[in-house]
Amino acid sequence: MRFSEALTRGPLLLDGGLSTALEQAGQDLSGELWSARLLLADPAAVRAAHLAYLRAGAQVVITGSYQVSYQGFARRGMPADAVSGLLRRSVRLAAEAAAEVEGPRWVAASVGPYGAVLADGSEYRGGYGLSVPELAGFHRQRIEVLASAGPDVLAVETIPDLAEAEAILGLVAGLGLPVWLSFHVRDGRTGAGQPLAEAFALAAAVPEVVAVGVNCCAPAEVAPAIEAARQVTGKPVVVYPNGGGEWDAGRKEWSGPSTVDPAAAVAWADAGAGLIGGCCQVGPAGIARLASALRAG
Repeated sequence: MRFSEALTRGPLLLDGGLSTALEQAGQDLSGELWSARLLLADPAAVRAAHLAYLRAGAQVVITGSYQVSYQGFARRGMPADAVSGLLRRSVRLAAEAAAEVEGPRWVAASVGPYGAVLADGSEYRGGYGLSVPELAGFHRQRIEVLASAGPDVLAVETIPDLAEAEAILGLVAGLGLPVWLSFHVRDGRTGAGQPLAEAFALAAAVPEVVAVGVNCCAPAEVAPAIEAARQVTGKPVVVYPNGGGEWDAGRKEWSGPSTVDPAAAVAWADAGAGLIGGCCQVGPAGIARLASALRAG
């Protein structure tokens, strides 16, 4: 079953934070490359993290390509063709894990924001000082390579401002592959402080975008975002908040306990969310709880 068709049949459960699963498995994610380093150093660990989420009940797994960029790996001396290989590997690892479980499963290729490459928390603030064409130049090659690797959908995620969304939407229009677009949001606005309704409106007329929403935000941000997304676009809504903690960019770690309430996922589904999961601080056990609540709800 194609991803777009499955999306029309009721809420699909996403995985949680890949970095969270890797850290819970004992992996060291310090450094600018974060979880992307393991695509090179220990791909089996990445596959195992995907499989842990699938066994917890996730129907969609998001690849480890969030932090992979040509510029970021070039600083480590890696040529462009090798970076392309890592992007393709991220899709293959997720697909291999999906093939190990029964039932339909889908692979979402992660397209993280420019700010992720800076490794300073900029993906939560935006305002990079780059033009739309410059941002398009950053994203173009990796979107093309990820799309060619055969994922079921592109997950354009944690986008903090309108300029970056505009750049990416220009690249995916006509691509022929389903895309979801999710923003980082704080206090009902994008990370850069723009009205969330304006952000969602950018995607309304792009047919490749099959869902819009928010991710890596506080759980309390989700319900109003669902309402805004539905009103502005009429498209299915994707939501996968973090655990509710705070990201310390200097120490590169989350603080505070995870506060995702499984009962809230049922309310999100009732409100119209078609893709529901978790982000940072939400590991396989948290996804298992969401799966149980959605089945019961």
